Amino acid sequence: MRVALEPLLAEFGAHVEVVDVDSDPLLEARYNELVPVLACDGVELCHYHLDAARVRTALAARVAAAP
Repeated sequence: MRVALEPLLAEFGAHVEVVDVDSDPLLEARYNELVPVLACDGVELCHYHLDAARVRTALAARVAAAP
């Protein structure tokens, strides 16, 4: 998923923070079988495979809301 995400990150000038779900008991309980998972501002966008359309929509909204 991370490799597929790179073009979208470049397009929107965004970055990704990789978090080891297994190192946090709360995250492990929440996402256990859904890894890899991609979230933006606390909203889960996709898991297993990149949903490029959903990610593009979320990143566009984030850019539009920026001051």
